Amino acid sequence: MSSPRHHIPPVPARERSACMCVDGGRCSSYAPGHALHLIQARLSSATPAEWIDGIVVSADAATGEIVVAALVEDRTRTVWSGAGAASALAAGTPVALHGRYDVLAVGTARYNVAPLN
Repeated sequence: MSSPRHHIPPVPARERSACMCVDGGRCSSYAPGHALHLIQARLSSATPAEWIDGIVVSADAATGEIVVAALVEDRTRTVWSGAGAASALAAGTPVALHGRYDVLAVGTARYNVAPLN
């Protein structure tokens, strides 16, 4: 005769990934505006027609906000990046913004951004 097994429920995960970009470290979150996920980078490069060319109007490294004036549209877009994109930009820098996957391209560098407007 076998003894009855007692079901032990799984322990819920209590730890969440904490973003280190606030402290100046490498970003450990894939939330909008944080680290760029590999799938996000691949999807944005697989849909080249959805890139919007623009010029940086302003970039505030303290807040992470970047204002981009689109070249083909008559409007500006404000995005936020905690991964350091604003510190790498200056007013007048040409960039490309992917409308669907929220990726900011600065030369060969790619950043995950969170749209603010």
